[in-house]
Parts: sequence; C-alpha cells; structure tokens
Amino acid sequence: MLVRDAMSTVVLTIGPAHTLRQAAALMSARRVGAAVVLDPDAGGLGILTERDILNSVGLGQDPDTERTHAHTTTDVVFAAPTWTLEEAAHAMTYGGFRHLVVLEHGEPAGIVSVRDIIRCWVPARQQIPA
Repeated sequence: MLVRDAMSTVVLTIGPAHTLRQAAALMSARRVGAAVVLDPDAGGLGILTERDILNSVGLGQDPDTERTHAHTTTDVVFAAPTWTLEEAAHAMTYGGFRHLVVLEHGEPAGIVSVRDIIRCWVPARQQIPA
C-alpha cells in the first residue's frame, strides 16, 4: 500500500505569525495533529505539531503570545505519495516523529500520520453484537 492511499488530503496550512492558541484552535476544529507552516522567510515549508504546542505550554510559555515560527520544525522530512507505507513508517521511526508532509510537484498534497498507517495495516473494528 502507498502513502497516497493512507494520507489525509485535508492539509491545514497556517502562517508563521499565528499564535500557538490560534494554531491549536484551528487544529482542534479540523481534528488534525499537525499543520503545515508556510514561511517564505524561513525557507518555505515547516510543520507544527500538537507536541510542539504541548512542549511550549509545558515550559510555561503563553500560547497567546508565542508565534508558530518559534516552534515550527523546518528541517522537515517529506514523503512522496508513491512511497510505501513501510518507507513512511521507517522514516517516522528513524526520525522520531509521527507526521510526514507529503509533497507532490513541490506542493503539499497531504499529511500521513502514524495513525493513518495503522488504520491501513489493522482491519477496522468490527461491530460487537449487543
């Protein structure tokens, strides 16, 4: 199975000036654990994850004043839609992260998460008779 079969094609894109609270609210509303940060001044694409927000709050930083650019991962590992899920899982395991931005023709085409991969590898829960 390929990354294109598992990835979410709904990509939340935010800017570097969003506060962490704004980013968290958008991520919560979309029910996603990561957002692509478009920052032309920092080299283009980055990723902000729920863990980045959690780490900031855990350090006592104010989510109403902290900006995403200060918490964005910019050395992102990108996946191709034609990668196998095994390749994606290996990249995540080796890199120690749970999300990969999927690029197609240089543009974000989706995000694949560990949860997406597990959904493909494990059969859907069956209804338990009452």
